[in-house]
Amino acid sequence: MRYGIILTTGDIHEIGDMAADAEGAGWDGVFTWDGMAIPGTIAYDPWVTMASIAMRTERVRFGAIITPPSRRRPWKLARETMTLDHLSGGRIVLPVGLGALDDPGFGGVGEETDRRIRAELLDESLEILTLAWSGAPFSYDGKHYQMAEMAFLPTSLQQPRIPIWVVALWPRPKSVERAFRYDGIMPATMSQDGSWGTVTP
Repeated sequence: MRYGIILTTGDIHEIGDMAADAEGAGWDGVFTWDGMAIPGTIAYDPWVTMASIAMRTERVRFGAIITPPSRRRPWKLARETMTLDHLSGGRIVLPVGLGALDDPGFGGVGEETDRRIRAELLDESLEILTLAWSGAPFSYDGKHYQMAEMAFLPTSLQQPRIPIWVVALWPRPKSVERAFRYDGIMPATMSQDGSWGTVTP
């Protein structure tokens, strides 16, 4: 088993140092938040933060927990992740999910709040990301996203794609099935009353 740590606090100038310290202490992964405006939470931009982590470490994998693709354009996300993949020598992972339902960074700024539509955007985004990272020319005609034929170069260092870890919310079959199509699972449980459960290895 491998272990990762989430750096949720600390001055932005110190996060790179903390990541290097975590690597030196033997951690296998270092992660940060991807939240826009979660009440009571201080959050820095994850992509700038991960660039700092990439530059200060040599071995650990890193990512933002979790990135909701429904709030980002997939072609921009493809370019950002590919750049960090090259900057780090192939160590980024992309943990994805629908995003926090109570994050004002969705409804408060006009982003999609409907869970089903967020799920559709997530599925289309993951298809586009995988195509973009390959470097081959492709076009896309989905329900929500359309792209004329283009190629994204360079390819991601990690092939066939940057590892995608997907939130699997038990007991929701579609959520679990989506996670099984990709490279890693971030397990979560929810009871009938909507409260979160605890998941242990």
